[in-house]
Amino acid sequence: MTNQLRQKPGSSGMGDYYHVEVLPKSGFVTFRTQDVGTKGHIQRVTGKRASGSWATVKWLIGKEDAHLSSGKLVADTKDAKDLIKQLGIQPIHLSGDRFKAKVTSADSKSAKPAPAKKTKKAPSTKRPSAKK
Repeated sequence: MTNQLRQKPGSSGMGDYYHVEVLPKSGFVTFRTQDVGTKGHIQRVTGKRASGSWATVKWLIGKEDAHLSSGKLVADTKDAKDLIKQLGIQPIHLSGDRFKAKVTSADSKSAKPAPAKKTKKAPSTKRPSAKK
């Protein structure tokens, strides 16, 4: 029996998707993949934090929707172009099929869960005092 270590997804460059990492996966306990748009083209990988909140960890872009050119991810379909535009930054090539979309400080607000809404307390109404 050999002690062969498992490769990270997307590291070999032989898969069906480009992996665009948005957040580090270390802060999550569970992951779920969801198809976005047409089945099998673009997928969103969400992670559940220990607190119970969910966030997008990475995007999977099908190789028929984008290609690699000079170390950059170039979109071939409208959905892929919209996704890269939504990221707000050109993904940086790491290795194989893996990219990283660095979240800027302006975007970091949207990456964090929204604080609980504060509700206004209804103004107290004065009851007429009963005269004796």
